[in-house]
Amino acid sequence: MQERLRRQLDFALEIDKEKNIFRQTHLSGHGRNENDAEHAWHMAIMAYLLREYANETVDISKVMLMCLIHDIVEIEAGDTYAYDEEGLKTQKAREDAAKEKIFSLLPEDQKRELVALFDEFEAYETAEAKFAHTMDNLQPLLLNHSNDGGDWREHQVTAEQVYSRQGKSRLGSETLFEVIDDILQENIRRGNLRTSDGTGADKC
Repeated sequence: MQERLRRQLDFALEIDKEKNIFRQTHLSGHGRNENDAEHAWHMAIMAYLLREYANETVDISKVMLMCLIHDIVEIEAGDTYAYDEEGLKTQKAREDAAKEKIFSLLPEDQKRELVALFDEFEAYETAEAKFAHTMDNLQPLLLNHSNDGGDWREHQVTAEQVYSRQGKSRLGSETLFEVIDDILQENIRRGNLRTSDGTGADKC
């Protein structure tokens, strides 16, 4: 087998491990915890379906690929829960090391391509990165809402914490942020999201 193909297949097999990285979010219907691969697949399909709501015209193929690769590093770095303040302090260092290790399995040109795409997603500057992040925020929110806010209640997440994260979704789509806001306000009313003052969350 030629070296290039061997390296591509090694990478393809390595990323199968993403199916074993489980997230805090549960599947709809009060199912089990979802894994990273399911999260990425769901995001990519959502991006394609909802692309008309992006604030700017986006290269949807690029957005979908960002969605598909953005959590590959968690094979080595592990999943960092969005509201784990201690875990977030070391997330970048862990993921940078994982990025180098995993993407180095590829031929050099494909390594550069995917690392650049991963870094673009993390930088949060281009229209594609912003819209991909909106999907990254919206997808687990939809699942959690479908499960009556169970994950928020389990982790005692506050409305202010969720708004701090979800407020960035409007950078990718003002329209989808309006949907997110409606969902969060409904969960505040239901008591699924507690607030610091007990009267409701400040909107971003």
